[in-house]
Amino acid sequence: MMDLNLSATTGADLIKDTTEATFMADVVEASRDVPVVVDFWAPWCGPCKTLGPMLEDAVRAAKGAVKMVKVNVDEAQNIAGQLRIQSIPTVYAFFNGQPIDGFQGAVPASEIKAFIDRVTKAGGGVAPGEELAEALAAAEQMLEEGAAADAAEVFAAILAEEPENAVAYGGLVRAHVATGDVDQAEAILNGAPAKIARTAELEAAHAQIALARQAANAGPVAELRARVEADPADLQARFDLAQALHASGDVAEAVTQLLDLFRRDREWNEGAAKTQLFTIFDALKPNDPIVLAGRRKLSSLIFA
Repeated sequence: MMDLNLSATTGADLIKDTTEATFMADVVEASRDVPVVVDFWAPWCGPCKTLGPMLEDAVRAAKGAVKMVKVNVDEAQNIAGQLRIQSIPTVYAFFNGQPIDGFQGAVPASEIKAFIDRVTKAGGGVAPGEELAEALAAAEQMLEEGAAADAAEVFAAILAEEPENAVAYGGLVRAHVATGDVDQAEAILNGAPAKIARTAELEAAHAQIALARQAANAGPVAELRARVEADPADLQARFDLAQALHASGDVAEAVTQLLDLFRRDREWNEGAAKTQLFTIFDALKPNDPIVLAGRRKLSSLIFA
């Protein structure tokens, strides 16, 4: 299993205050090991009170890839003068003893994150967003290769860091479906945070659970195929055959049978063919060739 360090130790001195006497050690010397973000602020500065906490959050999210030092310019006027600080808040990033990036004024959280990402990369680290993307990609690959239990562990580790990550949440549900633990998958899905409950990732997980429930009750493919061949107008047999085909892994043929059923009687069983098609489409990736071709054919039948 891939070793993914999603919760690196931050250290007690990740964020600290400094003085003129300790600036060289806290910033210049410390930056030879890891980039140091320096926040120049003052107690009377209104925008500083907003920027400071957001900057601290972004530094913590970097998991030790950068450190932060806070400089009260009222108490460190010589440092502020040497660095030509003309207004506050001002933020500099130091690496290898030199300033490498910076900005002035209160900026939105998105710009702060982008700044921390740049500084992290400059120091040879991996930006938090990139680390997360790598972890998600690794988990998806595990799932595709049949290592569902390992994938579940990685998805769970990601959710420990970001409980409202819809991709990881949907992945965790799908991993449990893949291991055959459909009840646990459903319990996890039912416990999803409200903020992500309606996302495409969780809709896909819901569809996979529905299909897994159907698969448990699917009949034998050969027997159902014989019934359909004996009586092509037996729509229930064709619907059952589509479910059995999907359960056996023949998704493309299942879609074909459902499209044929829809062509013969789109209103049969309250539109069950179209409903089943949408469930299959939702369970697959949007760019899956089966989805693209199936949706195109279904649209042709609907508007024929």
